[in-house]
Amino acid sequence: MKAPLQKSPIPASRVFVIKELVDPYFDPHWHFHPEFQLFIVLEGSGTRFVGDHIQRFQAGDLVFTGPNLPHLWRSDPEYFSGNPDLITRGIVLYFHENFLGEDLLQKKELFEIRQFLNQAKRGMQFFDETASSTLNLMKKLLAFRSFNAFLLLLEILHTLAKSSNSRLLASESYGYNLKRSDTDRLNRVYDYIMENFTQKITLKEVADLAYMTPSSFSRYFKQRSNKTFTQLISELRIGHASKLLIEKDLSILEICYQSGFRTLSNFNRQFKDMYEMSPTEYRRLNTNQQC
Repeated sequence: MKAPLQKSPIPASRVFVIKELVDPYFDPHWHFHPEFQLFIVLEGSGTRFVGDHIQRFQAGDLVFTGPNLPHLWRSDPEYFSGNPDLITRGIVLYFHENFLGEDLLQKKELFEIRQFLNQAKRGMQFFDETASSTLNLMKKLLAFRSFNAFLLLLEILHTLAKSSNSRLLASESYGYNLKRSDTDRLNRVYDYIMENFTQKITLKEVADLAYMTPSSFSRYFKQRSNKTFTQLISELRIGHASKLLIEKDLSILEICYQSGFRTLSNFNRQFKDMYEMSPTEYRRLNTNQQC
């Protein structure tokens, strides 16, 4: 089945589309589209991909992505189990790249918003007061109509543009090397990896899914994801381990093996490379923050 490419068909008569999502899991397909997107998670957890950036997400996660920046919010495996008590919820806002018109966007009064929209080419995550205030505005926007809705959209963009509680996601070197024809092939690869990354996965297995030789797939994957296949597996395993450290009362050794690592020394080294602290320190810090 072909993955949906155009995720946000905005009617010609509208400036933007905003909607609340309630589903067993978030759309599992890796995709891109020509609209700007602002998305906040209200309920659910999993792994978020934005360009070449990978990170765990949970409720409160607020991310803004620019046109044609590939992204995916992949819910955790338990959301695909058919458990009726598990749902995902979020609010998503889409608007066109030229919603203000090029002439108006060049005016001095819109300098901050113009700079902000340009930064969104790499994707941006927002935290703390910015995330909470933006959530309140997005909830209001769900009920607004006509001119007042347009003014509220500008207020949301202004709030984000002036915020210091943010960070860029995709690396500066990440390029837009994707074609629409890539999505089916890469979705097969990502689906398989997400279902099996805690087990041993060989390069040949995923290359076969892409109908390529291992060497050809390695070059192909690096060109389109800005990282090697091995790097992706490592980041997913470390992200999974960080979830287990917070949510499960397991030993570090048990978490090491359950995350797909074969030796504790390799797990500790890679974890510290990503988080700049040991698994034990990470658990202690995040446990204290939740108290």
